[in-house]
Amino acid sequence: MENRELGFEVLERLREIQRIGNRAVRRAQEESRRLGVPNVYSIGGILHYERPDGSLTTEDLMAERPARGLTE
Repeated sequence: MENRELGFEVLERLREIQRIGNRAVRRAQEESRRLGVPNVYSIGGILHYERPDGSLTTEDLMAERPARGLTE
């Protein structure tokens, strides 16, 4: 097998892995929105929290929420 063919196969596999990962991230984001948990993004090294209306803020929206489902 030529190096060119191996390179193409590797690139195709990497594209497939990226597609699967992107789909998983979108599903996780949708589930977080459904559960009322803000999605958190790092933009330029600064954390941004997604509000329910879809806008972003640097205010920590999780700081106001009590922990749920944790036992001591």
